[in-house]
Amino acid sequence: MNIDFNKNENGLVPAIIQDSKTKNVLMLGYMNQESLDKTVETNQVTFFSRTKNRLWTKGEESGNFLEVVSIKNDCDEDTLLIQVNPAGPTCHKGTDTCWGEKNDATFGFLSQLEAVIKNRREAGNSEKSYVASLFEKGINKIAQKVGEEAVEVVIEAKDNNDDLFVNESADLLFHYLILLQAKGFTLQDIVKILEGRHQ
Repeated sequence: MNIDFNKNENGLVPAIIQDSKTKNVLMLGYMNQESLDKTVETNQVTFFSRTKNRLWTKGEESGNFLEVVSIKNDCDEDTLLIQVNPAGPTCHKGTDTCWGEKNDATFGFLSQLEAVIKNRREAGNSEKSYVASLFEKGINKIAQKVGEEAVEVVIEAKDNNDDLFVNESADLLFHYLILLQAKGFTLQDIVKILEGRHQ
């Protein structure tokens, strides 16, 4: 890995720290050759502290170390992307990230859809909301809908109409998200199980 530490007068390059699982950016620090070498050697992120003017291993005081998973260099060879497994909050103020955000896993639009389902359930206007009406009818009706959609996916999988297949698949996933919430779970709970099986 070729890194151009000489692009800046101080010999430092920015190092973006990203959670390897959630893909959230946790913090930004700076490294010189010595801090990068120590990071590689110890497998714990070590920066060059501009305020302390010395090497600084994240977690040396708090115990919230950043275990290195991978290190990548950008196309200009002057910025690092370091994926880590954090051992606790990353920010010195006690938050998960240096932007005060929680380091929760998100699944893009599916997480947004989960939030919509939750909001519709809590609003409870079954006359205007299909989701609210399903929750009002109870777990048996929700489970039945998941079963119906699953059967339709199987039927369309055996046919040659890809458009119908992906639409029925979307219906199944949507109703499955409703069923998960009816049982008190989210996608994150399912992902944890899958991750455990993968190991």
